[in-house]
Amino acid sequence: MKGVVIVGASGMVGGYALRYALQNPIIEQVVSVGRKPLGISHPKLSEVLHADFADCSALAQALSGLQAAVFCLGTYTGAVSATEMRKITVDYALEFARVLRASSPEATFAFLSGNGADPTGRSRIAFARDKGAAENGLRAAGFPRLYLLRPAYIYPVEPRKEPTLSYRLLRAVYPAFRILFPGLSIRSDDLGRVMVDLSIQDTAQPASRVLENRDIQALAQSTKGRVLP
Repeated sequence: MKGVVIVGASGMVGGYALRYALQNPIIEQVVSVGRKPLGISHPKLSEVLHADFADCSALAQALSGLQAAVFCLGTYTGAVSATEMRKITVDYALEFARVLRASSPEATFAFLSGNGADPTGRSRIAFARDKGAAENGLRAAGFPRLYLLRPAYIYPVEPRKEPTLSYRLLRAVYPAFRILFPGLSIRSDDLGRVMVDLSIQDTAQPASRVLENRDIQALAQSTKGRVLP
């Protein structure tokens, strides 16, 4: 039986990852780490409220003995300053990974990166550089199995207040967008499910894998019968 920690379960993708993990019979324990209460209860669920992801040392005990982590914490370009964006995208992810690696050294780590992530740091786009830097840091952390998911446009299955004008426009044209550009979008519920499935798959072999949007789509299609509540 698996123990999984989900970071960012109050968000669009993390919320679906949480739902799927809670109803997955392979998973015995789900730990949610976030800044605010989720407002739900479940026999499998343990909530850990943590205000400052710049220092995750206090999470060491809560992260002990787990088999997998699904990291969905993030923010949107334009929603915060460039400095804050890098802090959330890079520093928070690597600090959490540091503590998890010490507490559960055999844990698998699934990270929500992004389309265009640039590990070389040469991109002119800050988002790409930041995601690439986070990927590099996670590779260096030494996890035995690491999955870096790079979705393109993530379609929010449940209606929400869109964070920017571009997201409002994309949601409005999504029916046509997915037909014209079939490889450039993924449903939020499919993405959450794939992240959990990757993190708990049974393999003793060390692995570090980058999954682009089409790879995520293919995995989601192969498990489409696994319906989220």
